[in-house]
Formats: sequence, C-alpha cells, structure tokens
Amino acid sequence: MPNRDQARAANELTTVLSQLTRRLRAASGRDELTPSQRSVMSRLGREGPATTAALARAERVRPQSMRATLAALEERGLVARTPHPTDGRQVVLSLTPAGTDLDGSGRHARRSWLAEAVAAELTPAEQRALTAAIPLLRRLVES
Repeated sequence: MPNRDQARAANELTTVLSQLTRRLRAASGRDELTPSQRSVMSRLGREGPATTAALARAERVRPQSMRATLAALEERGLVARTPHPTDGRQVVLSLTPAGTDLDGSGRHARRSWLAEAVAAELTPAEQRALTAAIPLLRRLVES
C-alpha cells in the first residue's frame, strides 16, 4: 500500500504526464487521430508489421478494440493488410506510405518541440536530472 507521499507523487506525475501528452499531441499536428490510433501507428512505425492480436497485446487492449482502431486507420489509407506469411488464417498490418509519412512527420514535430522546450526551460542540471529519470519511467511503463 503506497504511503501518503507516494500517492501524492503518483497524482502529480499523472497530471504532469497528461499535460505533457496534450502538449506533444498539439505539437505533432495530428489532432485528427485519436490517441489510440497515434499509438498504434507509432508502434507499427517502430516495430514493423504485426497481427491484430499482437498489437492488442502490446497496447493492452481487447482485440475487438484493436480491430476498431485498425479499421479506422485502414479506412483513411494509413495501414494496409497483407496475408500472414505462415498462417493463412491471419493478416498482418503495416503502415502504408501515407501512414509512414504521417507517423514520421508527427514524431519529428513532437521531438523537436520537446528538445526545444528542454533546452529553453531547464538548466543543465535539470536536464541531467530529467535524463536520469528516463530509465525509471521506462521501468514503470514496462512493468
């Protein structure tokens, strides 16, 4: 059971991460996509083609929810289906060239905004502290 300080830290971290996510979303210029759609596109861009089931597991959502997300992306021409190379019952989804372009431009815009904000708003010592926190945040995400 978390103590009062841990609960307060969790509350503040949740708030700050939500605000950071909104700022990154605004910087990316991809407001027409939902957070789930952006996340799936980013995952496909980073990790390559995947099945619906694999994407659902990775995103920690139900397969039905993932199918709806993928259908919306497919309708917009951002992802495409191809037969699974070894299992004829499955399909593999990947980014189309339009999806790759949109994912890349959004990623570049988010990273540029964040790098500029860190450089402008944080002292060198604060920048080092932020860098040191990254592995801790990654451990929380991967747990």
